[in-house]
Amino acid sequence: MELADVCREVGIARPLLVASRRTAVSMGSLPVVGVYDGVQSHVPVETVRAAADDARALDVDGLVAIGGGSAIDTAKAVVHELGAEGGESVLRVVAVPTTYAGAEWTPYFGMLLEPGRKGGGMDERSKPVAAIYDPELTLGLPLEATVGTAMNALAHCAEAYYHPSRTPRAERHADTGATAINHALPIVVEKPDGIYGRTRLLEGAFRAALALEMAGLCLAHAMAQALGGRYGLPQGAMNAVCLPAALRFNAEVVPDAIARLGEALGTVDPPARVEELARLGGFTRLRDFGVPEGELESVAEVIVARAGAQANPRPASVADVTRLLREIW
Repeated sequence: MELADVCREVGIARPLLVASRRTAVSMGSLPVVGVYDGVQSHVPVETVRAAADDARALDVDGLVAIGGGSAIDTAKAVVHELGAEGGESVLRVVAVPTTYAGAEWTPYFGMLLEPGRKGGGMDERSKPVAAIYDPELTLGLPLEATVGTAMNALAHCAEAYYHPSRTPRAERHADTGATAINHALPIVVEKPDGIYGRTRLLEGAFRAALALEMAGLCLAHAMAQALGGRYGLPQGAMNAVCLPAALRFNAEVVPDAIARLGEALGTVDPPARVEELARLGGFTRLRDFGVPEGELESVAEVIVARAGAQANPRPASVADVTRLLREIW
């Protein structure tokens, strides 16, 4: 189904394209009335306001977000901002993911509120009404982004097994998603231009997104978001490094959940398997990303205040999180 057909089906007649400049140029001509091409990593709040201004000026009735989590989160944040102004009309979002981040089926979005401070929000009106999956759009994705965003998706699956709001459906999506990611990611790394591996990996990310929608975020994501926002680091890479430590920390209180993740990954040691997958992208230690050792405790203070840390099945103190950060530093 073509983009125009999807927009027509969901009632969007005047869409605004939301993308990075590089993605917007690569897409060529699309059936949109305007283009916002200022998407940036971690979604600085200024970019949200600029995109919202374009949406007002062009009198659009929908947004087409093409790209990774930053593009889709920008569109969702725009819907939230415009909706907060009142009025009956709320923009619909069509997502076209080109990475494996899994933002396309949730109402959550992250934003960089100021340099070094990442926040976020949730608005059911922001949840995309449709998503278009085309594995060919992921064929040129670099290794680091491929592995990083896939590890972000895997973290969605892992946390869906033990988040307090999880549902049986979330757990089943996590089963399918984790199995697909575990199978496909090594294939894609070995043969990045192969359509089979990319398709399977995109299927895994899709399942991970559904698992996230029906569950939520826990400690691994809280760590990754705080580190990414503070130091301008890719959230996927941070999830790849942080997830094994969070799994080991939680294993004491949710052993059945960790064991179920192990079944999906085909291993009796899920954290070790996650580390193997992370190494495919070269993700091992925080020091490799320039995270200062002397700031780990102050980062931990930010982490424990995040909603994901507070939803974690095992309460995590500043001392606990500082210890975890030192283990992966």
